[in-house]
Amino acid sequence: MRKSPMMRKGGAPSPASRVSLLPPLLLALSALSAPNLHAHEVAVAPAAAAQRAAYDLDADVNRVLKTFDVPGMAIAIVKDGKVVAAKGYGVRKLGEPAPVTGRTLFEIASNSKAFTAAALAMLVDEGKLKWDDPVIQHLPGFQMRDAYVTGAMTIRDLVTHRSGLGLGAGDLLWWPSSTYSTDEIIARLRFIRPATSFRNGYAYDNVHYIVAGRIVADKTGKSWEEAMRERILAPLGMQATTTSQAAMLRAADHAAPHSRVDERTVAVPAVPVENAKGAVGINSNAEDIARWMAMLLDGGRTPDGVQLISEKQLAEMWSPQTAMRIPDPKGALAATRPNFNAYGLGFQLRDYKGRKLALHGGALLGFYSRVLLVPEERLGVAIFTNAENGGSMNALQWRILDHYLGGSTRDWISIVADDERKRHREELAKVAKAAAARDAASRPSLALAAYEGDYQDPWYGQVTIRREGDRQVMRFARTPDLTGDLEHFQHDSFIVRWRQRHLNADAYVTFSLNPDGSIERVRMAPVSGETDFSFDFADLDLAPVKKP
Repeated sequence: MRKSPMMRKGGAPSPASRVSLLPPLLLALSALSAPNLHAHEVAVAPAAAAQRAAYDLDADVNRVLKTFDVPGMAIAIVKDGKVVAAKGYGVRKLGEPAPVTGRTLFEIASNSKAFTAAALAMLVDEGKLKWDDPVIQHLPGFQMRDAYVTGAMTIRDLVTHRSGLGLGAGDLLWWPSSTYSTDEIIARLRFIRPATSFRNGYAYDNVHYIVAGRIVADKTGKSWEEAMRERILAPLGMQATTTSQAAMLRAADHAAPHSRVDERTVAVPAVPVENAKGAVGINSNAEDIARWMAMLLDGGRTPDGVQLISEKQLAEMWSPQTAMRIPDPKGALAATRPNFNAYGLGFQLRDYKGRKLALHGGALLGFYSRVLLVPEERLGVAIFTNAENGGSMNALQWRILDHYLGGSTRDWISIVADDERKRHREELAKVAKAAAARDAASRPSLALAAYEGDYQDPWYGQVTIRREGDRQVMRFARTPDLTGDLEHFQHDSFIVRWRQRHLNADAYVTFSLNPDGSIERVRMAPVSGETDFSFDFADLDLAPVKKP
């Protein structure tokens, strides 16, 4: 999961290509497996009929697609054990007519974390581990940089973002696609420098969920993928859901990822991250995710009454574990300010209109998702998009919650869109101001050839700078997509422009010199504040590799 729960940007098709709403169907959750149910149909329980008449979900979603420039979206809503909606809108891929349906597969990215946490909860139910067991009790080779943290870190710590690592620390080991294996990623955690003391506070990370996924595999005697399939997906009838991108791409009905390139939404290549299972890895659709939400909202029971997760462990997953900063949005968005904000086990916890929410976001290149539960209302909402736009999901989230929770309602689509445009303009102005303020007359301290060579970071590994034709090219040895051309910015700072422009992750590259004029260190930092935090360039500490 690249960026969760925080999100960014977006992309959309022409209104004519969107899927229209078919006549309402009566559908209990158990009927989802009926062979004659089409994925793009909406099932409306009798109790929900009046509500639906008062709220036009179709109108809101179609407006969101246009406002936020999103090609396609799938929506699932579960209320009181019934599926109110499980359908798609827009198109799977820009320029092609195939519509998004309730069966269209999307990468759900970090919403996979809840599945990993649920698998751990099931192992706790079975007595195979405890939340407060030391990690090294179950994974003896696990090691952090600090010996105390290595011994003290528990299973609970792995999934609550309080390890002391910084935001997204270590993500370059797997994002974008790297050649590191899962075991190599886990082994390299011992080299990552902490940002704060252990359990000092919240900082979202992915790498420890990779460790958690490994523990699920070891304790079940299966791969993480097999454990998910046998213990969760199959019992819930989530037959279309996959645990690998390759399997998703083989399915006939799957969405294509879209990113923004030069302010335009374009389809981009899928980026496999098979070495990060546990943190990401699930690909699902509206129909299947409705089953998942219904099970969670029914106290951990499957439609046929099997207790998949105990109510005790489900309550633990939805209990605050790590306090999070309470956001303080301004203007009309102030109405969304929570009174509490925390991370549980695989879920973020907060409140809205007096109700507790358990939610999570997911983001991988070209896909954003949101799964939100209101347990006391037995309400579940899932929003999948094939574009990188958090605003589209936020706007729909608040619109749907206002409908079901009552009280004041607002035009969240306009409010969120205006706020998103404003913040994007401010970021563009900030980048432009930095470019205008540079010392354009300055020159590098050394001849350009002197900056070329091999550089080594303790946790990532090797990065090279070489002359290729008339350009100096930076390459991350284990990450093929991180190949870019260096251009001089000012003094001994350069900017690397990645050749894969849809990454939207250009970075400053700054060289520090020793007194004798040789290069001591190279530090990096994103050019734009909109760069996804999983591009954790700022954590790199590159030193020249000394020649023998």
